[in-house]
Amino acid sequence: MGKPKKVLFLCTGNSARSQMAEGLARDLSKGILEVSSAGLNPKGIHPMAIEVMDEMGINIRSQTSKKIELSFLLEMDVIITVCSNAESHCPATPPKIRKEHWPLEDPAQAKGSQQEIREAFRQARSDLHSLMVPFIQKMISNPGTIT
Repeated sequence: MGKPKKVLFLCTGNSARSQMAEGLARDLSKGILEVSSAGLNPKGIHPMAIEVMDEMGINIRSQTSKKIELSFLLEMDVIITVCSNAESHCPATPPKIRKEHWPLEDPAQAKGSQQEIREAFRQARSDLHSLMVPFIQKMISNPGTIT
């Protein structure tokens, strides 16, 4: 079948959206993809991201918040930015690297009660899942391509 395509989820803090995306992609792709996440200014994984992923049976505790490095970026087949700041500040990459942007609200910026903040994280997780499923299905049905 060939080697797995390398996919990087990129955001500013690498604390919530990109971490949840990494966990979802790893779980859903079943080895079709080699998945990573990184940030422009890593902040550590948000505890609420861990909590809402646990609700789905996906453990992201072993993931780490990482700063994007150009050499690592250049190894990717697909880069998916999950915030506008990362999209606009992502270093230039060769044309062979496919870029996508999934504009998602940052649940780490949510205000309100713990329950309201938890709901913001659940919404981000749901939004990611809605985008991830067709992306993964396309990769599974046609693993030889990244388009």
